[in-house]
Amino acid sequence: MQIRAGYDIEFECPQPTPMLLALSIHPSRLADLSTPHVIGFDPPVPSSNYEDGFGNICTRIAAPAGRLRIFADFQIGDTGLPDLVAPNAGQMPIEELPEEAIVFLLGSRYCETDRLSNFAWSTFQSVDPGWARVRAICDYVHDRIVFNYQSADATGTAFDGQRDQTGVCRDFAHLAITLCRCMNIPARYCTGYLGDIGVPKDPAAMDFSAWFEVLLDGRWYTFDARHNIPRIGRILMGRGRDATDVAISTSFGPSKLVGFNVHTDEVA
Repeated sequence: MQIRAGYDIEFECPQPTPMLLALSIHPSRLADLSTPHVIGFDPPVPSSNYEDGFGNICTRIAAPAGRLRIFADFQIGDTGLPDLVAPNAGQMPIEELPEEAIVFLLGSRYCETDRLSNFAWSTFQSVDPGWARVRAICDYVHDRIVFNYQSADATGTAFDGQRDQTGVCRDFAHLAITLCRCMNIPARYCTGYLGDIGVPKDPAAMDFSAWFEVLLDGRWYTFDARHNIPRIGRILMGRGRDATDVAISTSFGPSKLVGFNVHTDEVA
């Protein structure tokens, strides 16, 4: 299947402002592109890309004073298959984990393992380790948090989501990641596109989506505590410890988001 995706975002800056963008698709999906993925700027500004420590493509710019429009539109091929389900996938002993997975066991900016460890062990210790335990964590988070755009908080953490029981997709992901890490399961944050493909159309405006991956039996599997069902057509943009590592934009100075539109649709 083919998916058309992209975005149209506008910032307003009172002065020239350096910015870091994580708006490219992940290198693992570049071979699937049917049309080029090019980030456009209006007015035109110089930009440069680099690959960060997690393998994501990051873009550096200096936004001029006034309005800056950032946009992209591309088409990409996809298998059309839902997220893989592997109920027999087992949890690996810590001593057998690859070195690059260890960082995804540790606490991070939005995933406070120290504050949720006792709760996690008291709640999930009796569940079989591996796939069943991750599935139980997803079920818990899905039932615990109510999705609500009005409660979106860029500073909200996993502990806040557990306490307040409301949030957006990043809050579902942060809480599930934290509980997995507390149970010694490496878990990493993912962001990208997820259109309404194979599911009823959501009347709310499209946005980028957050989900997570866990390492079981030597491979990474996709989980999504917000939707809590296998989904079709994920387009990965970036991975990291939490939302800090894959923020859509990071401004090194004052800036205001004044326009935001994301589209992700199956090509008929």
